[in-house]
Amino acid sequence: MKQRVSALLREKLGREVVLEKPRDRSFGHFATPIAFSLAKELRKSPMVIAEELASSFDDSEVFSSVESVKGYLNFRLSENFLSEYGTWALDNPSEFAKQEKNEKILLEFVSANPTGPLHIGHARGAVYGDTLLRLGRHLGYDITAEYYVNDAGNQINLLGLSIQLEGRASVLGEDVEYPESYYRGEYITGLVEGAIEKFGKEILSDESRQKELALWAKDGVMEIVVQSLADTNIHFDTFVKESTLYSEWDRVMAKMGSGVYEKEGKTWIASEAKGDDHDRVVVREDGRPTYLAGDIVYHNQKFERGYDHYINIWGADHHGYIPRVNAAVEYLGYDSNKLETLLSQMVSLLKDGEPYKMSKRAGNVILMSDIVEEIGSDALRFIFASKKSDTALEFDLAEFKKQDSSNPIFYIQYAHARIQTLLSKAEVSKEDIANATLKNLGENADSLLFDALLLPEIVEDAFSSRQVQKLPDYLKALAASLHKFYYDVRMIGTPDEAKLLKVLLVVALSLKTGLSLMGIEAKDRMEREEEA
Repeated sequence: MKQRVSALLREKLGREVVLEKPRDRSFGHFATPIAFSLAKELRKSPMVIAEELASSFDDSEVFSSVESVKGYLNFRLSENFLSEYGTWALDNPSEFAKQEKNEKILLEFVSANPTGPLHIGHARGAVYGDTLLRLGRHLGYDITAEYYVNDAGNQINLLGLSIQLEGRASVLGEDVEYPESYYRGEYITGLVEGAIEKFGKEILSDESRQKELALWAKDGVMEIVVQSLADTNIHFDTFVKESTLYSEWDRVMAKMGSGVYEKEGKTWIASEAKGDDHDRVVVREDGRPTYLAGDIVYHNQKFERGYDHYINIWGADHHGYIPRVNAAVEYLGYDSNKLETLLSQMVSLLKDGEPYKMSKRAGNVILMSDIVEEIGSDALRFIFASKKSDTALEFDLAEFKKQDSSNPIFYIQYAHARIQTLLSKAEVSKEDIANATLKNLGENADSLLFDALLLPEIVEDAFSSRQVQKLPDYLKALAASLHKFYYDVRMIGTPDEAKLLKVLLVVALSLKTGLSLMGIEAKDRMEREEEA
Protein backbone atom coordinates (compact mmCIF):
# COMPACT_ATOMS: atom_id res chain seq x y z
CA MET A 1 0.00 0.00 0.00
CA LYS A 2 2.65 2.47 1.03
CA GLN A 3 4.56 1.86 -2.21
CA ARG A 4 1.40 2.50 -4.24
CA VAL A 5 0.63 5.70 -2.35
CA SER A 6 4.26 6.86 -2.57
CA ALA A 7 4.33 6.23 -6.31
CA LEU A 8 1.08 8.14 -6.83
CA LEU A 9 2.34 11.12 -4.83
CA ARG A 10 5.72 11.05 -6.54
CA GLU A 11 4.02 11.17 -9.93
CA LYS A 12 1.62 13.94 -8.88
CA LEU A 13 4.12 16.15 -7.03
CA GLY A 14 7.26 15.37 -9.04
CA ARG A 15 9.37 14.50 -6.00
CA GLU A 16 9.85 11.85 -3.31
CA VAL A 17 7.35 12.18 -0.49
CA VAL A 18 7.92 11.07 3.11
CA LEU A 19 4.94 9.06 4.35
CA GLU A 20 4.17 8.53 8.02
CA LYS A 21 1.43 6.66 9.87
CA PRO A 22 -0.56 8.91 12.25
CA ARG A 23 -0.61 7.61 15.82
CA ASP A 24 -4.34 8.24 15.89
CA ARG A 25 -6.04 6.24 13.11
CA SER A 26 -8.91 8.74 13.09
CA PHE A 27 -6.56 11.15 11.27
CA GLY A 28 -6.27 8.72 8.34
CA HIS A 29 -4.06 5.90 7.13
CA PHE A 30 -1.04 7.97 6.07
CA ALA A 31 0.27 11.51 6.52
CA THR A 32 3.05 13.59 4.98
CA PRO A 33 4.85 16.80 6.05
CA ILE A 34 5.58 17.67 2.38
CA ALA A 35 4.08 21.16 2.77
CA PHE A 36 6.79 22.09 5.29
CA SER A 37 9.60 21.19 2.88
CA LEU A 38 7.86 23.14 0.08
CA ALA A 39 7.32 26.28 2.17
CA LYS A 40 10.67 27.91 1.45
CA GLU A 41 10.58 27.04 -2.24
CA LEU A 42 7.01 28.31 -2.77
CA ARG A 43 7.29 31.16 -0.26
CA LYS A 44 4.00 30.24 1.34
CA SER A 45 3.06 28.94 4.76
CA PRO A 46 2.84 25.13 5.12
CA MET A 47 -0.84 25.40 6.03
CA VAL A 48 -1.69 27.26 2.81
CA ILE A 49 0.30 24.77 0.73
CA ALA A 50 -1.35 21.82 2.49
CA GLU A 51 -4.83 23.26 1.84
CA GLU A 52 -4.03 23.74 -1.87
CA LEU A 53 -2.61 20.24 -2.19
CA ALA A 54 -5.55 18.65 -0.38
CA SER A 55 -8.04 20.20 -2.78
CA SER A 56 -6.12 18.82 -5.77
CA PHE A 57 -6.96 15.20 -4.82
CA ASP A 58 -10.74 15.54 -5.23
CA ASP A 59 -10.90 13.08 -8.12
CA SER A 60 -8.62 10.41 -6.61
CA GLU A 61 -9.82 6.79 -6.68
CA VAL A 62 -7.17 5.74 -4.17
CA PHE A 63 -8.20 8.09 -1.37
CA SER A 64 -11.62 8.57 0.21
CA SER A 65 -10.36 11.80 1.77
CA VAL A 66 -7.28 14.03 1.78
CA GLU A 67 -7.28 16.61 4.56
CA SER A 68 -5.00 19.42 5.65
CA VAL A 69 -4.30 19.40 9.39
CA LYS A 70 -1.86 22.01 10.74
CA GLY A 71 0.30 21.84 7.62
CA TYR A 72 0.21 18.06 7.32
CA LEU A 73 -1.60 16.19 4.56
CA ASN A 74 -3.63 13.27 5.92
CA PHE A 75 -4.75 10.51 3.55
CA ARG A 76 -7.53 8.00 4.10
CA LEU A 77 -7.53 5.11 1.63
CA SER A 78 -10.77 4.42 -0.19
CA GLU A 79 -12.86 1.29 0.38
CA ASN A 80 -12.42 0.48 -3.31
CA PHE A 81 -8.65 0.52 -3.00
CA LEU A 82 -8.56 -1.59 0.17
CA SER A 83 -11.12 -4.05 -1.21
CA GLU A 84 -9.29 -4.50 -4.51
CA TYR A 85 -5.90 -4.84 -2.80
CA GLY A 86 -7.21 -7.35 -0.26
CA THR A 87 -8.88 -9.41 -3.00
CA TRP A 88 -5.72 -9.32 -5.12
CA ALA A 89 -3.64 -10.52 -2.17
CA LEU A 90 -5.95 -13.49 -1.60
CA ASP A 91 -5.96 -14.32 -5.32
CA ASN A 92 -2.14 -14.06 -5.49
CA PRO A 93 -0.88 -15.29 -2.09
CA SER A 94 2.57 -16.25 -3.36
CA GLU A 95 3.09 -12.71 -4.72
CA PHE A 96 1.88 -10.86 -1.63
CA ALA A 97 4.52 -8.43 -0.27
CA LYS A 98 6.92 -9.34 -3.08
CA GLN A 99 8.91 -6.91 -5.20
CA GLU A 100 11.48 -7.15 -7.99
CA LYS A 101 14.78 -5.68 -6.88
CA ASN A 102 17.64 -5.74 -9.35
CA GLU A 103 20.60 -6.25 -7.03
CA LYS A 104 22.95 -9.16 -6.32
CA ILE A 105 24.00 -9.54 -2.70
CA LEU A 106 26.50 -11.89 -1.06
CA LEU A 107 25.41 -12.53 2.53
CA GLU A 108 27.91 -14.24 4.82
CA PHE A 109 26.80 -15.37 8.26
CA VAL A 110 27.49 -17.89 11.05
CA SER A 111 31.01 -18.82 9.78
CA ALA A 112 31.84 -20.50 13.10
CA ASN A 113 35.15 -22.36 13.37
CA PRO A 114 34.71 -26.08 12.53
CA THR A 115 36.06 -27.10 15.93
CA GLY A 116 32.82 -27.72 17.81
CA PRO A 117 29.01 -27.65 17.65
CA LEU A 118 27.17 -24.34 17.34
CA HIS A 119 26.38 -22.57 20.61
CA ILE A 120 23.56 -20.10 21.27
CA GLY A 121 25.74 -17.14 20.32
CA HIS A 122 26.19 -18.65 16.86
CA ALA A 123 22.46 -19.41 16.80
CA ARG A 124 21.54 -15.76 17.17
CA GLY A 125 23.64 -14.73 14.19
CA ALA A 126 22.32 -17.72 12.23
CA VAL A 127 18.68 -16.80 12.81
CA TYR A 128 19.33 -13.12 12.14
CA GLY A 129 21.14 -13.90 8.89
CA ASP A 130 18.58 -16.39 7.65
CA THR A 131 15.66 -14.06 8.45
CA LEU A 132 17.40 -11.23 6.60
CA LEU A 133 17.99 -13.63 3.71
CA ARG A 134 14.31 -14.62 3.55
CA LEU A 135 13.15 -11.00 3.69
CA GLY A 136 15.57 -9.96 0.95
CA ARG A 137 14.67 -12.81 -1.36
CA HIS A 138 10.98 -12.09 -0.89
CA LEU A 139 11.67 -8.53 -2.01
CA GLY A 140 13.34 -9.86 -5.15
CA TYR A 141 17.01 -9.43 -4.27
CA ASP A 142 19.32 -12.07 -5.73
CA ILE A 143 21.05 -13.17 -2.52
CA THR A 144 23.66 -15.89 -2.04
CA ALA A 145 23.91 -17.28 1.50
CA GLU A 146 27.51 -18.15 2.28
CA TYR A 147 29.36 -19.85 5.15
CA TYR A 148 33.07 -19.11 5.51
CA VAL A 149 34.78 -22.16 7.01
CA ASN A 150 37.81 -21.10 9.11
CA ASP A 151 39.60 -24.41 8.61
CA ALA A 152 43.19 -23.17 8.81
CA GLY A 153 45.37 -22.04 11.68
CA ASN A 154 45.95 -22.93 15.31
CA GLN A 155 42.36 -23.79 16.18
CA ILE A 156 42.37 -26.68 13.70
CA ASN A 157 45.67 -28.01 15.03
CA LEU A 158 44.21 -27.77 18.53
CA LEU A 159 41.26 -29.90 17.42
CA GLY A 160 43.62 -32.70 16.40
CA LEU A 161 45.50 -32.42 19.69
CA SER A 162 42.26 -32.45 21.70
CA ILE A 163 41.12 -35.67 20.03
CA GLN A 164 44.47 -37.34 20.67
CA LEU A 165 44.48 -36.28 24.33
CA GLU A 166 40.94 -37.52 24.89
CA GLY A 167 41.72 -40.80 23.12
CA ARG A 168 44.94 -41.37 25.05
CA ALA A 169 43.10 -40.78 28.33
CA SER A 170 39.80 -42.62 27.72
CA VAL A 171 40.86 -45.34 25.27
CA LEU A 172 44.57 -45.97 25.89
CA GLY A 173 44.33 -45.33 29.65
CA GLU A 174 47.26 -42.94 29.81
CA ASP A 175 47.79 -40.16 32.33
CA VAL A 176 47.43 -37.07 30.19
CA GLU A 177 48.54 -33.52 30.96
CA TYR A 178 46.01 -31.20 29.36
CA PRO A 179 47.00 -27.74 28.09
CA GLU A 180 45.25 -24.65 29.41
CA SER A 181 43.12 -24.43 26.26
CA TYR A 182 41.67 -27.44 24.48
CA TYR A 183 38.34 -28.71 23.12
CA ARG A 184 36.21 -31.02 25.24
CA GLY A 185 32.73 -32.50 25.36
CA GLU A 186 30.79 -35.48 24.08
CA TYR A 187 31.40 -34.53 20.46
CA ILE A 188 35.16 -35.01 21.03
CA THR A 189 34.44 -38.49 22.41
CA GLY A 190 32.44 -39.19 19.27
CA LEU A 191 35.32 -38.00 17.10
CA VAL A 192 37.71 -40.30 19.00
CA GLU A 193 35.46 -43.26 18.23
CA GLY A 194 35.23 -42.23 14.58
CA ALA A 195 38.99 -41.75 14.33
CA ILE A 196 39.68 -45.24 15.69
CA GLU A 197 37.24 -46.71 13.17
CA LYS A 198 38.79 -44.69 10.32
CA PHE A 199 42.52 -44.85 11.15
CA GLY A 200 42.99 -47.33 13.99
CA LYS A 201 44.06 -46.68 17.60
CA GLU A 202 47.63 -45.90 16.62
CA ILE A 203 46.66 -42.43 15.35
CA LEU A 204 45.83 -41.41 18.93
CA SER A 205 49.46 -41.52 20.02
CA ASP A 206 51.22 -40.54 16.80
CA GLU A 207 51.98 -36.82 17.05
CA SER A 208 53.18 -36.75 13.43
CA ARG A 209 49.61 -37.55 12.30
CA GLN A 210 47.97 -34.86 14.40
CA LYS A 211 47.33 -32.60 11.39
CA GLU A 212 45.90 -35.48 9.36
CA LEU A 213 43.55 -36.24 12.23
CA ALA A 214 42.55 -32.58 12.53
CA LEU A 215 41.75 -32.24 8.82
CA TRP A 216 39.55 -35.33 8.99
CA ALA A 217 37.85 -34.19 12.21
CA LYS A 218 36.92 -30.70 11.00
CA ASP A 219 34.78 -32.24 8.26
CA GLY A 220 33.00 -34.31 10.91
CA VAL A 221 32.38 -31.21 12.99
CA MET A 222 31.03 -29.37 9.95
CA GLU A 223 28.52 -32.20 9.45
CA ILE A 224 27.31 -31.58 13.03
CA VAL A 225 27.12 -27.83 12.34
CA VAL A 226 25.20 -28.22 9.08
CA GLN A 227 22.74 -30.62 10.73
CA SER A 228 22.12 -28.20 13.61
CA LEU A 229 21.40 -25.45 11.10
CA ALA A 230 19.11 -27.68 9.04
CA ASP A 231 17.18 -28.60 12.21
CA THR A 232 16.47 -24.88 12.55
CA ASN A 233 15.47 -24.50 8.89
CA ILE A 234 18.67 -22.71 7.93
CA HIS A 235 20.50 -23.65 4.73
CA PHE A 236 23.46 -22.22 2.81
CA ASP A 237 24.11 -21.95 -0.92
CA THR A 238 27.89 -21.97 -0.76
CA PHE A 239 30.69 -22.89 1.66
CA VAL A 240 34.13 -21.33 1.19
CA LYS A 241 37.06 -22.95 3.00
CA GLU A 242 39.84 -20.71 4.25
CA SER A 243 42.34 -23.51 3.56
CA THR A 244 41.66 -23.26 -0.18
CA LEU A 245 42.42 -19.54 -0.42
CA TYR A 246 46.11 -19.31 0.43
CA SER A 247 47.21 -20.39 -3.03
CA GLU A 248 46.14 -16.84 -3.95
CA TRP A 249 48.23 -15.23 -1.22
CA ASP A 250 51.09 -13.87 -3.34
CA ARG A 251 48.75 -12.49 -5.98
CA VAL A 252 46.54 -10.80 -3.37
CA MET A 253 49.51 -9.29 -1.54
CA ALA A 254 50.81 -7.86 -4.83
CA LYS A 255 47.36 -6.45 -5.46
CA MET A 256 47.48 -4.67 -2.07
CA GLY A 257 50.49 -2.65 -3.26
CA SER A 258 51.56 -0.01 -0.77
CA GLY A 259 48.82 -1.19 1.59
CA VAL A 260 51.23 -3.77 3.03
CA TYR A 261 54.83 -3.42 4.19
CA GLU A 262 57.58 -5.33 6.02
CA LYS A 263 58.75 -4.33 9.49
CA GLU A 264 60.44 -6.23 12.34
CA GLY A 265 60.30 -9.44 10.30
CA LYS A 266 56.52 -9.19 9.98
CA THR A 267 54.12 -8.17 7.22
CA TRP A 268 51.79 -5.34 8.17
CA ILE A 269 48.71 -3.73 6.63
CA ALA A 270 48.73 0.08 6.71
CA SER A 271 45.20 0.14 8.13
CA GLU A 272 45.74 3.22 10.34
CA ALA A 273 45.83 5.37 7.20
CA LYS A 274 42.32 4.07 6.41
CA GLY A 275 40.80 4.84 9.80
CA ASP A 276 41.96 1.94 11.99
CA ASP A 277 43.47 2.57 15.45
CA HIS A 278 46.88 1.36 14.25
CA ASP A 279 48.47 -0.86 11.62
CA ARG A 280 47.94 -4.61 11.95
CA VAL A 281 50.13 -7.68 11.47
CA VAL A 282 49.04 -10.01 8.69
CA VAL A 283 52.06 -12.37 8.70
CA ARG A 284 54.03 -13.21 11.86
CA GLU A 285 57.84 -13.52 12.11
CA ASP A 286 57.63 -17.30 11.68
CA GLY A 287 55.64 -16.95 8.46
CA ARG A 288 52.27 -17.94 9.92
CA PRO A 289 49.36 -15.78 8.68
CA THR A 290 47.12 -14.05 11.22
CA TYR A 291 43.33 -14.31 11.28
CA LEU A 292 43.21 -11.02 9.37
CA ALA A 293 45.28 -12.50 6.54
CA GLY A 294 42.57 -15.04 5.79
CA ASP A 295 39.95 -12.30 5.82
CA ILE A 296 41.94 -10.26 3.30
CA VAL A 297 42.23 -13.13 0.82
CA TYR A 298 38.60 -14.09 1.36
CA HIS A 299 37.26 -10.58 0.79
CA ASN A 300 39.33 -10.24 -2.35
CA GLN A 301 37.74 -13.46 -3.59
CA LYS A 302 34.30 -12.10 -2.63
CA PHE A 303 34.72 -8.88 -4.58
CA GLU A 304 36.19 -10.67 -7.58
CA ARG A 305 32.90 -12.55 -7.89
CA GLY A 306 31.21 -9.28 -8.82
CA TYR A 307 28.23 -8.79 -6.52
CA ASP A 308 26.56 -5.41 -6.15
CA HIS A 309 26.66 -5.50 -2.36
CA TYR A 310 28.29 -7.58 0.38
CA ILE A 311 26.93 -8.18 3.88
CA ASN A 312 28.85 -9.78 6.75
CA ILE A 313 27.15 -10.81 9.99
CA TRP A 314 29.76 -11.17 12.70
CA GLY A 315 29.73 -11.69 16.45
CA ALA A 316 30.01 -8.50 18.46
CA ASP A 317 33.51 -9.50 19.58
CA HIS A 318 34.66 -8.93 15.98
CA HIS A 319 33.79 -5.22 16.07
CA GLY A 320 37.47 -4.24 15.88
CA TYR A 321 37.95 -6.16 12.65
CA ILE A 322 35.59 -3.92 10.67
CA PRO A 323 38.04 -1.01 9.98
CA ARG A 324 40.85 -3.50 9.25
CA VAL A 325 38.86 -5.39 6.64
CA ASN A 326 37.48 -2.17 5.15
CA ALA A 327 41.06 -0.91 4.82
CA ALA A 328 42.06 -4.11 3.01
CA VAL A 329 39.11 -3.80 0.64
CA GLU A 330 40.19 -0.26 -0.25
CA TYR A 331 43.82 -1.29 -0.83
CA LEU A 332 42.58 -4.12 -3.06
CA GLY A 333 41.00 -1.47 -5.27
CA TYR A 334 37.36 -1.92 -4.27
CA ASP A 335 34.72 0.37 -2.77
CA SER A 336 34.39 -0.45 0.93
CA ASN A 337 30.97 1.22 0.91
CA LYS A 338 29.74 -1.91 -0.85
CA LEU A 339 30.74 -3.93 2.22
CA GLU A 340 28.33 -3.81 5.15
CA THR A 341 29.16 -5.52 8.44
CA LEU A 342 26.39 -6.18 10.95
CA LEU A 343 27.01 -7.36 14.51
CA SER A 344 25.19 -9.94 16.58
CA GLN A 345 25.42 -9.74 20.37
CA MET A 346 25.69 -12.69 22.72
CA VAL A 347 22.76 -14.29 24.53
CA SER A 348 22.07 -14.86 28.24
CA LEU A 349 19.85 -17.82 28.93
CA LEU A 350 17.72 -18.59 31.97
CA LYS A 351 15.52 -21.53 32.94
CA ASP A 352 12.86 -20.81 35.56
CA GLY A 353 14.78 -17.70 36.52
CA GLU A 354 18.11 -19.47 37.04
CA PRO A 355 21.15 -19.45 34.71
CA TYR A 356 20.90 -22.28 32.20
CA LYS A 357 23.44 -25.05 32.77
CA MET A 358 26.25 -25.53 30.29
CA SER A 359 26.08 -28.47 27.92
CA LYS A 360 27.79 -31.75 28.74
CA ARG A 361 28.13 -32.35 25.02
CA ALA A 362 30.21 -29.22 24.47
CA GLY A 363 31.96 -28.94 27.79
CA ASN A 364 31.67 -25.21 28.41
CA VAL A 365 28.93 -23.69 26.23
CA ILE A 366 25.17 -23.90 25.71
CA LEU A 367 24.51 -25.70 22.46
CA MET A 368 22.07 -24.50 19.83
CA SER A 369 20.84 -28.09 19.46
CA ASP A 370 20.05 -28.31 23.20
CA ILE A 371 17.75 -25.29 22.98
CA VAL A 372 16.03 -26.55 19.83
CA GLU A 373 15.45 -29.87 21.60
CA GLU A 374 13.96 -28.09 24.62
CA ILE A 375 11.67 -25.45 23.08
CA GLY A 376 11.62 -26.28 19.35
CA SER A 377 12.96 -24.55 16.28
CA ASP A 378 10.01 -22.15 15.92
CA ALA A 379 10.42 -20.69 19.40
CA LEU A 380 14.19 -20.38 19.07
CA ARG A 381 13.87 -18.60 15.74
CA PHE A 382 11.21 -16.25 17.06
CA ILE A 383 13.20 -15.35 20.18
CA PHE A 384 16.42 -14.61 18.32
CA ALA A 385 14.67 -12.55 15.64
CA SER A 386 12.56 -10.56 18.09
CA LYS A 387 15.19 -8.15 19.40
CA LYS A 388 17.64 -5.89 17.59
CA SER A 389 20.67 -8.06 16.85
CA ASP A 390 23.32 -5.67 18.16
CA THR A 391 21.73 -5.42 21.62
CA ALA A 392 22.06 -7.91 24.46
CA LEU A 393 19.39 -10.61 24.66
CA GLU A 394 18.27 -12.43 27.79
CA PHE A 395 15.35 -14.81 27.87
CA ASP A 396 13.89 -17.55 30.04
CA LEU A 397 13.19 -20.86 28.35
CA ALA A 398 10.21 -21.46 30.62
CA GLU A 399 8.35 -18.52 29.08
CA PHE A 400 8.57 -20.03 25.61
CA LYS A 401 7.36 -23.47 26.69
CA LYS A 402 4.02 -22.12 27.89
CA GLN A 403 0.99 -22.84 25.75
CA ASP A 404 -0.85 -19.61 26.51
CA SER A 405 -0.96 -15.95 25.50
CA SER A 406 2.14 -15.08 27.57
CA ASN A 407 4.19 -16.91 24.93
CA PRO A 408 4.35 -14.62 21.86
CA ILE A 409 4.88 -17.41 19.33
CA PHE A 410 1.87 -19.29 20.74
CA TYR A 411 -0.13 -16.04 20.68
CA ILE A 412 0.56 -15.52 16.96
CA GLN A 413 0.09 -19.17 16.01
CA TYR A 414 -3.18 -19.21 17.94
CA ALA A 415 -4.42 -16.19 15.97
CA HIS A 416 -3.86 -18.09 12.70
CA ALA A 417 -5.46 -21.26 14.08
CA ARG A 418 -8.41 -19.28 15.46
CA ILE A 419 -9.16 -17.96 11.96
CA GLN A 420 -9.10 -21.48 10.52
CA THR A 421 -11.50 -22.64 13.26
CA LEU A 422 -13.90 -19.80 12.44
CA LEU A 423 -13.76 -20.63 8.75
CA SER A 424 -14.63 -24.25 9.51
CA LYS A 425 -17.79 -23.02 11.26
CA ALA A 426 -18.81 -20.67 8.45
CA GLU A 427 -22.44 -20.73 7.33
CA VAL A 428 -21.50 -19.26 3.95
CA SER A 429 -19.61 -21.01 1.14
CA LYS A 430 -15.98 -20.44 0.16
CA GLU A 431 -17.28 -18.91 -3.06
CA ASP A 432 -19.40 -16.41 -1.13
CA ILE A 433 -16.36 -15.40 0.90
CA ALA A 434 -14.13 -15.10 -2.17
CA ASN A 435 -16.68 -12.99 -4.05
CA ALA A 436 -17.48 -10.65 -1.16
CA THR A 437 -16.47 -7.01 -1.55
CA LEU A 438 -14.65 -5.48 1.38
CA LYS A 439 -16.85 -2.39 1.65
CA ASN A 440 -19.02 -0.96 4.43
CA LEU A 441 -17.02 -3.03 6.87
CA GLY A 442 -17.33 -0.79 9.86
CA GLU A 443 -14.48 0.88 11.68
CA ASN A 444 -13.16 -2.23 13.46
CA ALA A 445 -12.99 -4.42 10.36
CA ASP A 446 -11.65 -1.59 8.22
CA SER A 447 -8.84 -1.05 10.71
CA LEU A 448 -8.06 -4.78 10.87
CA LEU A 449 -7.94 -5.03 7.07
CA PHE A 450 -5.58 -2.06 6.84
CA ASP A 451 -3.30 -3.58 9.50
CA ALA A 452 -3.19 -6.88 7.62
CA LEU A 453 -2.31 -5.17 4.36
CA LEU A 454 0.66 -3.39 5.95
CA LEU A 455 2.86 -6.49 5.69
CA PRO A 456 4.61 -5.40 2.43
CA GLU A 457 5.92 -2.17 3.96
CA ILE A 458 6.98 -4.02 7.15
CA VAL A 459 8.97 -6.52 5.07
CA GLU A 460 10.72 -3.76 3.13
CA ASP A 461 11.41 -1.69 6.23
CA ALA A 462 12.74 -4.70 8.19
CA PHE A 463 15.15 -5.59 5.39
CA SER A 464 16.30 -2.09 4.40
CA SER A 465 16.90 -1.09 8.04
CA ARG A 466 18.42 -4.54 8.79
CA GLN A 467 16.13 -4.63 11.83
CA VAL A 468 14.39 -7.96 11.40
CA GLN A 469 12.70 -7.60 14.81
CA LYS A 470 10.19 -5.28 13.11
CA LEU A 471 8.54 -8.35 11.56
CA PRO A 472 7.80 -10.25 14.82
CA ASP A 473 6.73 -6.94 16.40
CA TYR A 474 4.24 -6.48 13.57
CA LEU A 475 2.97 -10.07 13.80
CA LYS A 476 2.39 -9.72 17.56
CA ALA A 477 0.45 -6.49 16.99
CA LEU A 478 -1.62 -8.04 14.17
CA ALA A 479 -2.39 -11.09 16.31
CA ALA A 480 -3.52 -8.77 19.13
CA SER A 481 -5.82 -6.92 16.72
CA LEU A 482 -7.26 -10.23 15.52
CA HIS A 483 -7.93 -11.54 19.02
CA LYS A 484 -9.61 -8.27 20.03
CA PHE A 485 -11.72 -8.28 16.86
CA TYR A 486 -12.78 -11.87 17.58
CA TYR A 487 -14.19 -10.84 20.95
CA ASP A 488 -15.68 -7.52 19.84
CA VAL A 489 -17.40 -8.46 16.57
CA ARG A 490 -19.90 -11.26 15.95
CA MET A 491 -19.35 -12.81 12.53
CA ILE A 492 -20.90 -16.26 12.06
CA GLY A 493 -24.57 -16.12 11.11
CA THR A 494 -24.64 -12.36 10.46
CA PRO A 495 -25.46 -10.60 7.15
CA ASP A 496 -21.80 -9.48 6.98
CA GLU A 497 -20.38 -12.96 7.59
CA ALA A 498 -18.83 -13.44 4.13
CA LYS A 499 -16.96 -10.14 3.98
CA LEU A 500 -15.84 -10.30 7.61
CA LEU A 501 -14.44 -13.79 7.08
CA LYS A 502 -12.72 -12.49 3.95
CA VAL A 503 -11.03 -9.84 6.09
CA LEU A 504 -9.88 -12.64 8.39
CA LEU A 505 -8.48 -14.52 5.39
CA VAL A 506 -6.31 -11.48 4.62
CA VAL A 507 -5.15 -11.46 8.24
CA ALA A 508 -4.33 -15.17 8.01
CA LEU A 509 -2.36 -14.56 4.81
CA SER A 510 -0.26 -11.87 6.48
CA LEU A 511 0.35 -14.04 9.55
CA LYS A 512 1.29 -17.05 7.43
CA THR A 513 3.53 -15.05 5.09
CA GLY A 514 5.20 -13.21 7.96
CA LEU A 515 5.88 -16.41 9.89
CA SER A 516 7.27 -18.04 6.75
CA LEU A 517 9.72 -15.15 6.39
CA MET A 518 10.89 -16.03 9.90
CA GLY A 519 11.37 -19.67 8.92
CA ILE A 520 8.26 -20.70 10.89
CA GLU A 521 5.26 -22.62 9.54
CA ALA A 522 1.84 -21.27 10.52
CA LYS A 523 -0.44 -23.73 12.32
CA ASP A 524 -4.04 -24.37 11.35
CA ARG A 525 -4.76 -26.07 14.66
CA MET A 526 -3.16 -25.75 18.07
CA GLU A 527 -2.53 -28.79 20.22
CA ARG A 528 -3.94 -26.96 23.20
CA GLU A 529 -6.42 -24.25 22.33
CA GLU A 530 -6.62 -21.94 25.32
CA GLU A 531 -8.20 -18.53 25.29
CA ALA A 532 -5.60 -16.09 23.93
